[in-house]
Amino acid sequence: MNMVASQKLDLTKHYPEYYKAKEKPQLVNLEPYNYITISGVSAPEAPIFMESLEKLYALAYSIKFTCKANDLDFVVPKMEGFWWVDGSLPFEETPRSDWHWKIMFRMPDFVGRSDYEVGLEGLIEKGKISSEHGLVFEEIHEGLSAQILHLGSYDNETASLEKLYAFIEKEGFEIAGYHHEIYLSDPRKVAEEKLRTILRYAIR
Repeated sequence: MNMVASQKLDLTKHYPEYYKAKEKPQLVNLEPYNYITISGVSAPEAPIFMESLEKLYALAYSIKFTCKANDLDFVVPKMEGFWWVDGSLPFEETPRSDWHWKIMFRMPDFVGRSDYEVGLEGLIEKGKISSEHGLVFEEIHEGLSAQILHLGSYDNETASLEKLYAFIEKEGFEIAGYHHEIYLSDPRKVAEEKLRTILRYAIR
């Protein structure tokens, strides 16, 4: 009888270079990784955004349970998001209802498209999502990036971003990707002033 329990992979602990940042800007070089994502245009408080989060979480746990049945269990990782706007107005001056977003979870290397498809099929069969779900399995490669750890409210990132922008310019780079946030804290459990968020940009 095998008494050794299978290890549960925690990406946050296994890949500190991806999930850790400092309050001082720094450079990181990222490999291509697989993600499950969902995209839209709305304010983050809009019903469509919250519904999208629910679908993404449901898929993440569906994939987790599929993998666990094959002795490849993992902790559902930290939620992340890309944010951007179209048009000439800066992000902070663009109406929140016009914000573009892509919310995502990075997947372990052992999770493939077939696991995503099995997870989706299970949710559709149970009636938890429709066939028009908008959930995607995709590879994203940011490569060389600059990042900083932001402490506090999501609506008060200006000072952290100014440090990051100044660092990128000083180092002779320019931004080459969308505004990327990794949510290290759960806002339902952590006071707003103690929230920890990685702010990251691909650069060139």
